[in-house]
Amino acid sequence: MTLNPSIFLASLLLLSACAGTGKKTEENNARLQQLPEVNKVEVITLQRADFSRQVLSNGKLSAAAKACLAFRSGGTLQTVNVRNGQRVKAGDVLAKVSREDLALAVESARIALQKAEMDLYDYLVGQGYPARDTSSIPGDLLAMAKMRSGYSVARNALARAEFDLNGTVLKAPFSGRVADIRLRRYDLAGSDSFCTLVDDSAFDVDFSIMESEYGFVREGLSVKVTPFAGDAQVYMGQITAVSPTVDSYGQIMVRARIKGSAGLIDGMNVRICVEQKMPGQLVVPRSAVVIRDNLDVLFTYSDDGKAHWIYVNILASNGESHVVEANTDRGAQLLEGDRVIVSGNLNLADGSSVTLK
Repeated sequence: MTLNPSIFLASLLLLSACAGTGKKTEENNARLQQLPEVNKVEVITLQRADFSRQVLSNGKLSAAAKACLAFRSGGTLQTVNVRNGQRVKAGDVLAKVSREDLALAVESARIALQKAEMDLYDYLVGQGYPARDTSSIPGDLLAMAKMRSGYSVARNALARAEFDLNGTVLKAPFSGRVADIRLRRYDLAGSDSFCTLVDDSAFDVDFSIMESEYGFVREGLSVKVTPFAGDAQVYMGQITAVSPTVDSYGQIMVRARIKGSAGLIDGMNVRICVEQKMPGQLVVPRSAVVIRDNLDVLFTYSDDGKAHWIYVNILASNGESHVVEANTDRGAQLLEGDRVIVSGNLNLADGSSVTLK
């Protein structure tokens, strides 16, 4: 079979073109690999601003007032006027127990007092004083007459009987909400508590700080309290006490008072944030500071498209920002107006080429 010369020539030209194209592609790939990588970064202009220094801790809420209520006089529970969660006022009757014997004892004591009173007046009349008018009787004589007639003993017995009878009625000592009712009607009430009364108009929270933070907190300083549960609503409070001692773990106990709210309950676990304003500080986002040579550095952006690192000292921190100053021991300088790189800085080196996003 004879090959057509024109077809043979065309095939050679096609093979040559393909080989040339492949060679150019390899050269372009190699050239791209040799191009320096340019990092895309974001910058802010460094300015002085007020900084909220924070101390963070955890704690548990306790009601401003809380009491386990029990009957002074035991008996069969006759009346229950409340339910769990119900709000009551000081003096409201929560429950009663039935004690007919105590009611009879009061009546007997009252009768005994009336008899003693009659004996007292008979004695005074026998001493020449008018009946039922003791204003003109000397005090020592009147006291002796009350003792001899049995009046003082009878009056004390009546007061004791009334005290015991009043112990069958359980009243709220302060306003609050009823919790943990342990007895039902017809149960036998003894010395155990009937319920717990919680004053949720205000709450205390105890939390600990480190010894190094002692100079930061003081009475009257505001705190933010956020429950672990719920919608993360923030409640405001004030520090009411700072312990003057350090425990074995190097911690100091602090107490704050928070005004009550429908979102807070006794025993709730919360986060505490103590804030204090530091005016006129060089503040940068936490993302701006990275570690180089085991030291804190941040990068600034220059007009020639280069990143330059600056050694810094972190003076204070909160959840979002750092207060920084130049590390003069390393010859660093940091000024207002510097453009600080805040993202894309994790892999930068001093003098890296960067471009702004």
